[in-house]
Amino acid sequence: MSQPFSTQQPVQSTGRPAADRPVSGSPGMGQGAQASGPATGAPGSMPGQPAAANGQPAGTITRTVVKTRTKKLPVFLASLGGLVVGAVLIIALVMTGAFRIDETNVEAPVVSGATGSDNGGSGESVTQHIEIDPEDTTLSEVVAAKALPSVVSIGTESADGGGIGSGVILDTDGNILTNYHVIQGAQAIMVTVNDETSYEAELVGVDESSDLAVIRLVDAGDVNLTPIEIGDSDALAVGEWVMAIGSPFGNEQSVSTGIVSALYRSTAMRDTSGTSIYANMIQTDAAINPGNSGGALVNSEGQLIGINSIIESYSGSSSGVGFAIPVNYAIDIANQIIAGETPTHPYIGVTVTSVNPYTARSEGLDITSGANVTEVIANGPADEAGIEPGDIVTAVNGEAVSSADGLIIAAREREIGETVTLTVVRGDEELQIDVVLGSDGDVQAENQDGTTGDSSGGFMDEDEFQQYLEDLMANRP
Repeated sequence: MSQPFSTQQPVQSTGRPAADRPVSGSPGMGQGAQASGPATGAPGSMPGQPAAANGQPAGTITRTVVKTRTKKLPVFLASLGGLVVGAVLIIALVMTGAFRIDETNVEAPVVSGATGSDNGGSGESVTQHIEIDPEDTTLSEVVAAKALPSVVSIGTESADGGGIGSGVILDTDGNILTNYHVIQGAQAIMVTVNDETSYEAELVGVDESSDLAVIRLVDAGDVNLTPIEIGDSDALAVGEWVMAIGSPFGNEQSVSTGIVSALYRSTAMRDTSGTSIYANMIQTDAAINPGNSGGALVNSEGQLIGINSIIESYSGSSSGVGFAIPVNYAIDIANQIIAGETPTHPYIGVTVTSVNPYTARSEGLDITSGANVTEVIANGPADEAGIEPGDIVTAVNGEAVSSADGLIIAAREREIGETVTLTVVRGDEELQIDVVLGSDGDVQAENQDGTTGDSSGGFMDEDEFQQYLEDLMANRP
């Protein structure tokens, strides 16, 4: 089951992996090996009998040696020509500034891809700085050294006790991005930075439905902060190397490594404060445990690409299936919060409940899954598109929708202003209706685009299942 987390239990740490070791071995006879030993006779000779041939004395072996003369001049000229061409190319690159070489570093131009965040995908040339460590420092060490100072440990006190989570420093003003569930209900917030100094923090704002929050250090002017470098989560690829940084089980400044296992994972989680929509998440096998919530997921450049948020686990600890909110989405929400704005999301403008076998039977519906529209918000996107109460949405852009949560997730995965096609069952008809997604900024307080009613996740609870079985048995012939 997926679950958010923040705790402070002990955990056993693992040692540093052994360095790579070269593999050595002796070459086989087929690769440069030579056999040696005296000849004991010619073919056909008996042991102990000397051989004689061509009138030569017995015991004499005749060999014919053919000598060839290598034409050294063409080989020399070809080698010299290659060296000259290579030298000319290197000199030309250095003189034009394409390469800048000093004692330990190399700088070379790199053309960013279409999804690059630095230049808007224009394909302009930027400079890549490669630091060469003569002691062959590992990638993990370099990335950890860069990113660790930008990740903090967050301790909270509430009426229910205390908790531990993580956060990421956004700027020198002391703004820190974390998960909402890390600071939910907190009466006091303390932040511990990389040098183990602790500071009081205050809440700036939250976006409960995205499980994101921004806190700010009190009197941050005297604190030496290292803002994290922001990457581009849209440029991620499955299999890419990543590092998770945070405070698992309260162990501050801990790192774990893995890869991007999958992209665009989405789910919804419900608690006493409402429903959090996790859309287009990054799945990773880097160890993420309770206490990592709100911490950083960084790439091989030490750039923030995600906010570690939930795990899929039956034990409550890492099972190699963790999820992070993509940084492009998280930073957009954080910027809105810091600016004092209400974070906005794409919405359809309906109130929906889930359809399951029990509700379908009790309400006489012809289908057993989907999102049942119970209310259409006046002048909202759905109203303008012609959606009506009683419609059942079964797909968005051809992708099946099995519950109310599924419809909201499908909307949240897209952008404000984007047009989507809803497959709608209305009575005996199946309709295709285009809806232009609006902004929920004006209706968030009323929760008009949330799920309502029972079994909003599309599953029957125990009472519904029991009633469903009783109805089936009562109607048997």
